[in-house]
Amino acid sequence: MTRFLLSALLAPLRTWVLLLPIAATSHAAEPLVTEGIVNAPVAEVWRALTTVEGFKRMGIAHAELEVAIGGEIRTHYDPDGRLGDPDTIVNEILAYDPERMLAIRVKQAPQSFPFREAVRGTWSVLYLYPLGQDMTHLKLVGLGYRDDAESQRMREYFAQGNRGTLDRLIEHYAPACARCEARDER
Repeated sequence: MTRFLLSALLAPLRTWVLLLPIAATSHAAEPLVTEGIVNAPVAEVWRALTTVEGFKRMGIAHAELEVAIGGEIRTHYDPDGRLGDPDTIVNEILAYDPERMLAIRVKQAPQSFPFREAVRGTWSVLYLYPLGQDMTHLKLVGLGYRDDAESQRMREYFAQGNRGTLDRLIEHYAPACARCEARDER
């Protein structure tokens, strides 16, 4: 009798627990991953990600940043624009581990950004992995994308943008590393 009562009392809980993973994953799209090998040491790639000069190497016209938890990275792609105007991008630094990881989220999207609602709740983590002394594997992971159409269009937008930005950084440190050339030949 006790076994039956305990089973009857726990039955609703088992149903809820079984449904919980389904509910938790039904609104989460796969992370957006962009990777590349930069022909520069980790310390140099870190400087590229955390200094005004480094942002310019990636094709960003104007930049201003404070590397601190809660610090902001303010950027503008338009050479005729100015920081603080409606098309300034403001990212907030969520976490960082110097020369290893930088986590950011869009705090303010530019006025012209077509996915202003979808960008809320997304964030990016940049990982730096040393490949010997002179090369770095840079991995950008975009998280928080949803399955709805607007979020998926934004994901595609960032897939192209992240690839272009990373490629500009790689090109800045060209020639490509031997490992990169071997991968491209395959």
